[in-house]
Amino acid sequence: MKERTFSAVIHKEDDLYVAECPELGTVSQGRSIEEALANLKEATELYLEEFPSPEAAHPLLTTFEAAVNV
Repeated sequence: MKERTFSAVIHKEDDLYVAECPELGTVSQGRSIEEALANLKEATELYLEEFPSPEAAHPLLTTFEAAVNV
């Protein structure tokens, strides 16, 4: 079995952390960052068992500024 590296984007919603894999669209959550990542790994592995995916490039992560009325 081969290991692949995927990206994870994590944000907090109320009292849970939500983790998403942008390459595949898998999403999971947990009460801590570590739990959210572990759950995302499990969800991604289960997804890949059903829907094998070819190697894909990692997404480019950057930031931008936007005007906000405060």
